Amino acid sequence: MVETFLVTGSMGCIGAWTVAHLLRQGHIVVSFDISERRDRLNLLLNREQQEAISFVKGDLTDYEQVKTAIEVHGVTRIIHLAALQVPFCIADPILGSQVNVTGTVNVFEAARHSGIGHIAYASSIAVYGPPQRYGRGLVAHDAPHDPRTLYGVYKAANEGTGRIYWQDWGVSSTALRPYTVYGVGRDQGLTSEPTKSLKAVANGQSYDISFGGVMQFQWASDVAQQFILAAQEEPGGAHAFNLGSEPQSVAQFVDVVRDLRPDAQITVGKRQLPFPTGFDDSALRQHAAHVYETPLNDGIRATLEAFEAADTAVTG
Repeated sequence: MVETFLVTGSMGCIGAWTVAHLLRQGHIVVSFDISERRDRLNLLLNREQQEAISFVKGDLTDYEQVKTAIEVHGVTRIIHLAALQVPFCIADPILGSQVNVTGTVNVFEAARHSGIGHIAYASSIAVYGPPQRYGRGLVAHDAPHDPRTLYGVYKAANEGTGRIYWQDWGVSSTALRPYTVYGVGRDQGLTSEPTKSLKAVANGQSYDISFGGVMQFQWASDVAQQFILAAQEEPGGAHAFNLGSEPQSVAQFVDVVRDLRPDAQITVGKRQLPFPTGFDDSALRQHAAHVYETPLNDGIRATLEAFEAADTAVTG
């Protein structure tokens, strides 16, 4: 069944991947983003393919703009991905809260008044606290929130917003909490450095990843498809699920790169990120009809090849 999807933050990494997958699935796509730069989309879709997208230059903090986009385009599904990431929230906390918190309320409210009963949106593992808060093993999806960044505080507030909109108005929602997303288009954010190292390798350059440690790596293509499925499934209630994968060290990530490109020059720093090593995704696996999980080796290979193809297109 062909449906009309509104994707907020469509010019971001996961947003661009989401738009690309939706088009390949034959859906109608409405892009909503304050940015008009298509750098990330251009890595996934050519200009002819992009002609099928309805582009709306919109400000998420303006409720009327969000509601108008939904109504004018006959939107039936919403995937809300727009947000300012950790460094930008630190630089401008007020704007961060306006975009990340008020913007999310605007999406829920516009959906409610437009008769859309379900929303898929991006939360983050940043809602949790540091490793010592939880002990050994994977952190459960319902473990206590203890964010240590404004970004994490804003994401925790969004999950609260989802609960209240279900409680008071019956608007259901599914939030997904990614960890270290990698893939073409991932060029901003605290955990973007592994992807930046892949781009450097593709361009014949060296790269120093400033942090080490163990974490969960998730290919952007998989994450986007999981959001699409989350928007299509309407279980009722307000849900928030961790995205998982086998925890691996940054050094192991680099080892995979070196296996694929023996000349790769990547170094790994000793700094540890203030997050647990991994999060339990068993609740998602019980809930979702399918969990997208591309092996790390395959995701890294596809990313390297995409960056190399893009570099060839520019230089050739």
